[in-house]
This record gives sequence, C-alpha cells and structure tokens, in this order.
Amino acid sequence: MPFIAAGYRQIGAAFAIKSAGAIAGLSAVLYLVEFPDVTPDKLLTAVFGGLFIGAGIGLAIRGGSVLDGTEIAALLISRKSHLLNVGDVILILNIFIFIAAAFFLGVEPAMYSILTYVAASKTIEFLIHGVEEYTAITIVSPHSQEIKSAIIERLGRGVTGIKGEGGVGSTGESEPDQSLLYCVVTRLEIGAVKNIVDEFDSHAFVTTHSISDVQGGLIKRPVLH
Repeated sequence: MPFIAAGYRQIGAAFAIKSAGAIAGLSAVLYLVEFPDVTPDKLLTAVFGGLFIGAGIGLAIRGGSVLDGTEIAALLISRKSHLLNVGDVILILNIFIFIAAAFFLGVEPAMYSILTYVAASKTIEFLIHGVEEYTAITIVSPHSQEIKSAIIERLGRGVTGIKGEGGVGSTGESEPDQSLLYCVVTRLEIGAVKNIVDEFDSHAFVTTHSISDVQGGLIKRPVLH
C-alpha cells in the first residue's frame, strides 16, 4: 500500500488503480490456481521462471501498471537515474532481499532466486526497451532530398539534413560535397527506411547504430497517403 500511494502521488491515479487491480488479480490467481510442477530441475525452474516473471512485469509496465511494490520503486528510481533502467533496479532491490533471506532459508535458495531475477530483468528490459528500441540511421547519397521526402511522407519520421564535405572514395577520386541524412526510428522501421533508400539509390552509404536514450523530437507525424 505505501508503494501504491507513492505511485499515486508521483505518477497518477490511473496508474495506482491499474496497479492495485493487477496486484489483487495476481494474488487471486496464485491463491486459486494450482500450477503443475513442470520439472524438478532447479536451474530450469529459475531460468524459465525468470523469463515468465519478466514477461509478466514487462507487459504490465507497458500497459501502465505494475505487479509488485518494488516495481513501483524501480519505476520511480529509474526516472531519476540515467544509468539504471527498470530491470536493473528491480534486480538490485531483489538481490538485497534475497541476501537477507539467505540467513533464514539458506544460501542455495537465495542464489537460485537471484538467478531467477537476472533472467527476469533481461526480459523486462527487452519488453520495455528492446521491441521498439530506437536506432539512429545515417544516409549518404546524392539523392538525399528525394530520400528525405519519402521517409517523412511514408513513415512520418523526422529527418535532419547535414551538409557534408566530399572525401576520397574507394577509386581514389574526390567525392563531391553532399548532404548527410540523420533520422531516428524504431528497430521495426529500419527495414522500411533501407527499402526507401534502395528505391532511390542502391549504392547509398547507410550506417545504423543503437542509441540508449532519446529526448524530444520523436513525435511521429501522420503518414500522408
């Protein structure tokens, strides 16, 4: 309840109501539904249990709620930190909890529990950031204006033109000055951008690299038909 109250003050009423409902629903399912013991192997249980726990937490967060009080703390901490994401904070908090539990339950159960949340944190990170991970694309082509217009009109993404000076190409000849295009898209849109580039210039120089954080300028414009 204190965590939900903190979420209500810091994030909003809708988040607190969704989280309370999600936590109550999870508690009811765990109490009423009898789950089979799929395997006696503790390692498989820890790894695959962590994957399913992380999937549940990640999907809940994408839907605007959480399944546990520590996840609310993780959301609030990750908002203030540029070094830690939600999965990292959840893992760190649970490591402290399991280290304390080791004194009462034993070291081995605590170690398996930590392994479970290592798998969970990676799954959370993928579901929250990985599916729509932002990627920066740089395009060098003499047909930059046509490519720029096509990306804006078809994908609705902003494109920045940067003036570039010509260098020496692979043939030893000096390249003419031309514009470089820089745009940021999600991982799922990389293929669409490359298809547009190939349409206008199959020999264009294209580089892509993942970026960890983006702020401002990414509101997707309506696609023109």
